[in-house]
Amino acid sequence: MNRTNAIARLSTKEPWDLIVIGGGATGLGIAVDAATRGYRTALLEKNDFAHGTSSRSTKLIHGGIRYLKQGNFALVRHSLRERSRLQRNAPDLVAPLGFIIPVYSWTEKYFYGAGLKLYDLLARGSQPFSSQILNRAETLDRLPALKAEGLTGGVLYADAQFDDARLALRLAQTATQAGAVVVNYFPVTGLLKADGKISGISAIDAETGTRFELCARAVINATGIFSDHVRQLDEPGATARLSPSQGAHVVLPREFLPGTHALMIPQTSDGRVLFAIPWQDRVLLGTTDTPVAVATDEPRTFPEEIDFLLKHAGGYLTRAPNKSDILSTFAGQRPLVRSGNALTTASISREHTISIAASGLLTIAGGKWTTYREMAEDAVDRIALVTRLAQHPCRTADFPLIDRSAKRARATDESLLHPSLPIFASDVVHAARHEMARTVEDVLSRRTRCLYLDARAAAAIAALVAELLATELNRNNAWIAQQIAAFRLLATQHLPQGY
Repeated sequence: MNRTNAIARLSTKEPWDLIVIGGGATGLGIAVDAATRGYRTALLEKNDFAHGTSSRSTKLIHGGIRYLKQGNFALVRHSLRERSRLQRNAPDLVAPLGFIIPVYSWTEKYFYGAGLKLYDLLARGSQPFSSQILNRAETLDRLPALKAEGLTGGVLYADAQFDDARLALRLAQTATQAGAVVVNYFPVTGLLKADGKISGISAIDAETGTRFELCARAVINATGIFSDHVRQLDEPGATARLSPSQGAHVVLPREFLPGTHALMIPQTSDGRVLFAIPWQDRVLLGTTDTPVAVATDEPRTFPEEIDFLLKHAGGYLTRAPNKSDILSTFAGQRPLVRSGNALTTASISREHTISIAASGLLTIAGGKWTTYREMAEDAVDRIALVTRLAQHPCRTADFPLIDRSAKRARATDESLLHPSLPIFASDVVHAARHEMARTVEDVLSRRTRCLYLDARAAAAIAALVAELLATELNRNNAWIAQQIAAFRLLATQHLPQGY
């Protein structure tokens, strides 16, 4: 992917079949779907790809165990089907993972065991392995850091984990390969209309200040937590439809959960489940469900969320983590669609919704990473019908997401930029040349996951990364200084206050 070439293609006057606003999981999935059907497609993202919610998930591709309790079997079945497809289409990014629910009574053991047999059944043969009831010794063998007092055993089941930011980038690469134009740091500033119908968008290249007007037969609003903002560009005063919810996560050293299995805590004080997951030689603990009044580009983890996660983890682990153990924290905001019957954000459905305004603007909201492909198919089917685009079938169910970027040129004697982080200088160069990375944050937060793996260590190498990027992007010393300061401030926001 090359940003200069992409903007050159945007500069042509030929109208687009479809313009997608938003470069998160949903928007990128739509770009892949539309481009592989043969539609002339452009995607514009105001920040970096997956800058928001889509890079701040719990890193799970799953059916959703808790939706069984809610009786939402259709969502579970659809999610499990999409999980299976994604494992086939991106096997290097989506891997099976075993989860264990510890149980402390015989009734719990058979209750969860029966529920997970239903989970297996809904997967329709796509489970990597069948769920099974474990005795006490088998449970402790797989989760050696689990508290043994009162434990009677556990229930083991299969799901999958992934790297969300890398999958988003893979979608951007796949869309580009299929003929779409995808551009980051390119905010949409307005919607163009003819006779009351959407005819395109106005936008600006945030790096140069150059303004663009792009004509299109259809426009899709896939901006997640900001979808109400775009709807209000179309209809000033339009009623907000979202109830944003924040999910917070804590990253701990691997020693808190050795072994190859994840821990699922089945019941918390707010009725949710929690996960402790081995991830990139760390432990990822999450997530919360905290209502927020206003969507924000850079949500911060609330102190009470950190306390909540540490308290519940401490109830199950032999060594209870505390704030001084935290390597990083992060939070993402979910674009949940309001429901008149939901009492809390945790009870709002994770199914997606599509609405089409009188102008023809299609807005898609809700959903989750696991079902992004199905959401994209639904959105493109609907917009093609409404705008009378030529009808082409969806191709993405069995469409491999192939990494087309150039291979990294790494010298055999190249050393890590920091001993605690999996990043080399060649990774920074590669990200700038082939993955449209434009800032230190792009590199350390999404092209690599260094900010999430160890915020302090990431801050320590910000200057090295800025200098490497400046050489690749032809930036000056003032830009380097600004990037270092901005990233170091961001890194402090990924740690508990005072730590």
